[in-house]
Amino acid sequence: MRAVQLFQYLAWAFYVLIFVVVARRAARRPTRANAEMTLFFGDTFLIIAISTAPAIIGFTPPTWLSLASGALLLSLPYLLLRLVVSFAEVPSRLLRYAEIGLALSVVGLVVSAGQQYIWLTLLLVAYFVVTALLASGLFIREARRAGGVTRRRLQAVALGSALIGMEILCAGLSAAVPGAAGAWNLLINLLAVASGVSYFTGFATPAALRRAWQEPELRGFLKRATVLPRIPELADVVDELERGAAAAFGAPGASIQLWDPTRRILRGRFHPPVSYPPSDVANPPLEPQYNVRDGWWEQSPDHFVVGRVFREQRATFVEDAAREDPENGVIYERFSARALLVAPITSGKRTHGVLSVFAPRSPIFEDSDLELVQLLADQAAVILESHALIDEVARVRAREEAARLKEDFLSSAAHDLKSPLTGIIGHAQYLRRRLERLPDGQLAPADLDQIIAEARRLDGFIRELLDASRSERGLLVDLRETVDLAELVREVCSRSWPANPRFHVEASEPVVGQFDPVRLRQLLSNLVDNAVKFSPPGAEIEVRIQRAGGDAHLAVSDQGIGILPEDQPLLFQRFHRGRNVDDRHHVGLGLGLFICRGIVEEHGGRIWVENGKEAAASDRNPGSTFRVVLPLGGAALATALDSSAASSVVPSPAVESLNPPLARRSAFG
Repeated sequence: MRAVQLFQYLAWAFYVLIFVVVARRAARRPTRANAEMTLFFGDTFLIIAISTAPAIIGFTPPTWLSLASGALLLSLPYLLLRLVVSFAEVPSRLLRYAEIGLALSVVGLVVSAGQQYIWLTLLLVAYFVVTALLASGLFIREARRAGGVTRRRLQAVALGSALIGMEILCAGLSAAVPGAAGAWNLLINLLAVASGVSYFTGFATPAALRRAWQEPELRGFLKRATVLPRIPELADVVDELERGAAAAFGAPGASIQLWDPTRRILRGRFHPPVSYPPSDVANPPLEPQYNVRDGWWEQSPDHFVVGRVFREQRATFVEDAAREDPENGVIYERFSARALLVAPITSGKRTHGVLSVFAPRSPIFEDSDLELVQLLADQAAVILESHALIDEVARVRAREEAARLKEDFLSSAAHDLKSPLTGIIGHAQYLRRRLERLPDGQLAPADLDQIIAEARRLDGFIRELLDASRSERGLLVDLRETVDLAELVREVCSRSWPANPRFHVEASEPVVGQFDPVRLRQLLSNLVDNAVKFSPPGAEIEVRIQRAGGDAHLAVSDQGIGILPEDQPLLFQRFHRGRNVDDRHHVGLGLGLFICRGIVEEHGGRIWVENGKEAAASDRNPGSTFRVVLPLGGAALATALDSSAASSVVPSPAVESLNPPLARRSAFG
């Protein structure tokens, strides 16, 4: 019996403690949710008081007092269902049914006038248990929708509601089966203690327990904070901060508004609610207070609750934003942002903006959450400040790199353009002096040819500059037509080249695809020209073109100076020339391979370079091989297969050597 009384007193202590906590909270913050909690636990407090007062004072309770205690007990499930409304949507008809059930139960209790009718007791127990389990189910449903702390609190409340229903069920069964009164009383009081602990955990969560629940989300938030400043796009940083803040509170959403000092507006990421029709997502209905531009909504700091927090620089809790700011009530309702926790994001004297965490109902937030939201806002300020500094460093480096490229370009262009200009001017002056001495003399064709050659060389440099500009804008490739790459390779290699190279062309079958013939000829000429330029006079240049599946594989191999490993990642960039290139003998702007890459990529292909391995181990020049993979295109591939069907050519194993792991299939293949 002592154990039964101990558990009973312990259960009473929990319920009285919860009542004290929620009553103090309601006095400090008289919200509807706090009032409902106070009403529910005030009911339990009165039941406990009526049960203990006669023993303490020493009098026999009158019948009306026992009836009042019974009515208070029967009202608990109805008050619990009303309390669910503060946390979740509850159909109004359920509340009406619960009210009718409560009224009938109280009437039955009064009519029985203290008489023990088993059938009536079981009906009252059924009403209590069904209503309590219904409330428990609604809490569980809402817990599944929530996250973090809110989910754990709602799970605890759901458990407490189920336990209190089981407690009353056992009380009813003990009346129907009175033979084991001691065991029934022990079980009832154990269930009462468990329900009290669960309700205490859910409704009066200790700060230490709440912080322990929040710790995983906070750790995740702080862990992400170390990498967030390095994310290139500010929008992605803001999205991550919002997700982390919402998770820390178990709230459905959070929002960050950034201050734009130039335009003097607050800018926040626009995430349309699920309830938006598709047409409204693309063209959201705009109120005069804000506009949506490029995924950000812009609002004046003179409007909305966040604007007030931004001006006052003080963290604030708002229970009902629509009631406090009726001018923008429609917007709050549209985004289910009824309850708000808002804190300024400030670092030193610099104001970055405002962090707000929102929920459709206020009970998920506690008074101590203002401290947490300010902590997260301060952390967000550090992240945003770091991101701004990294951005500034990147901009400075970009300017320095642009200045360096400009200087390199001017130096290279001045040197390379000066050479043909000097030749043109020198020959023109020579011809003028000759005409002055011999007015009737004839001009030598060789001199005119020299001027034309230098002018064409100058024209080539200028065309390279124009092509580099087009490549940066993706405008190199024009209209495509059916082209046989094998025939194009033979044509390019059959031209006369300086240094009299020996060409070995391996093209055993037509390789037909849809290409821009002008640009493909330019690509092949650039690659072959490089191979000739950097190889010894008379060296052999090997050019292979084959088809593998839906792709054309091109390889141009030389016996030249090779590519230094540190130059390979930069080889296809603008104005880059290898460190082992002698500028006195090999002039150029460093744009040829950059243009080649542009031509290949605009055709949907890939280009890379490899050094010769066997030659590299010997005393000879290592040489290099430029490899290109180009998608042929469906129609062109069918044409190629038709044209080659008569010869029944099967791709040889050499194709595998042209398709290293770095090569990739294109979607065009």
